[in-house]
Amino acid sequence: MSMVSWIENGSERTASWRSENGAPAPDRIEIVDDAVTANAALRRLRGGAGLLWRGDFHNARQLLKAVSRRIDHRAIPANLDIAALFRAHRAERAERALVLGRILVLIEPGPRLALSRAPVVAEACREAYGEIQEPTLVALTELQGVLSAHQWHVRGVPVPALGARIHPRHSVFSPSRSEYVDLVARAALPETAGGVDAVDLGTGTGVLAAVLARRGAVRVVATDINPRAVDSARENMQRLGLEDRVSVLEADLFPPGRADLVVCNPPWLPGEPTSRLELGIYDDRSDMLRRFLDGLGEHLTPGGEGWLVLSDLAEHLGLRGREELLGMIRRAGLEVIGTESTSPRHPRAADPHDLLHAARSQEVTTLWRLRPLPGGTIAT
Repeated sequence: MSMVSWIENGSERTASWRSENGAPAPDRIEIVDDAVTANAALRRLRGGAGLLWRGDFHNARQLLKAVSRRIDHRAIPANLDIAALFRAHRAERAERALVLGRILVLIEPGPRLALSRAPVVAEACREAYGEIQEPTLVALTELQGVLSAHQWHVRGVPVPALGARIHPRHSVFSPSRSEYVDLVARAALPETAGGVDAVDLGTGTGVLAAVLARRGAVRVVATDINPRAVDSARENMQRLGLEDRVSVLEADLFPPGRADLVVCNPPWLPGEPTSRLELGIYDDRSDMLRRFLDGLGEHLTPGGEGWLVLSDLAEHLGLRGREELLGMIRRAGLEVIGTESTSPRHPRAADPHDLLHAARSQEVTTLWRLRPLPGGTIAT
């Protein structure tokens, strides 16, 4: 963490700078309160200033919304093809996040916000940051994300396939889209003599590992490279009473040994993630997908299967073609022995006003059942 300084009421103040997205501290800090207008705030934000809020907390949220609306008024040309439209959409979202991320609040040790009508933030901030020992500057957008994540963690996300709730921790991707979970819940398990040993790669909250255990897998090993995801998955297994059948390991993809079933639900879009949460959406150069396919054969027992759960949204956005995916499968020495598919049920897929509606409305999520080619042959 870096230190940030500014002048307030004639005295120099300092605080730690914290950004979960790795955003740099603003070049300069200016003090604002309820008197600032959205137009004036936007001009100063675009000039590189960080605006430290010293007014009413609810008014800070209103300012954030007003500035956001003004940024959204910048139109993206309508004559772009879908790939260019997606790139423009991402660039606009990145700029929007950068500008809005300069509206700042100061978290005092406690942790607490010394603002009128401020919410109690102690538990949520400790969950995300640990103990805060010194004044810490964060973006208001980040703090809102921390508070929302805490509510998800406390309340949980209902998962119909489990008949229970999953409780994601901060910066761990929430299983709010149930269609990919339903695919794993209904696909036929491999037939084995002594019950199925399964592996869930990139487990996140552990939702797919829990589904496999509830379906009768005798042992499930769930892995994730993110320590927060490992903690989240372990906590969820305890809540569900599955800790005796599901082991959660911090690992970069495959655990040691072989299994009858290896499941992987990698990020669906090729691209560079810009935050920890985007690690659940963007797979830089399809790295996780490629490593799963290339390593699958040596981690399966004879007769075992790999399940790749993947949306085809990347195809509709022009980011990765179907033949490219099939070529990756063939070059890894694998064959497709079956598929299960479903259409999305999230609201944006049916929203004609969504900028990417043309792609989202055609999206299909598929569970690809894979196994090594006979004799370990690598197809060309």
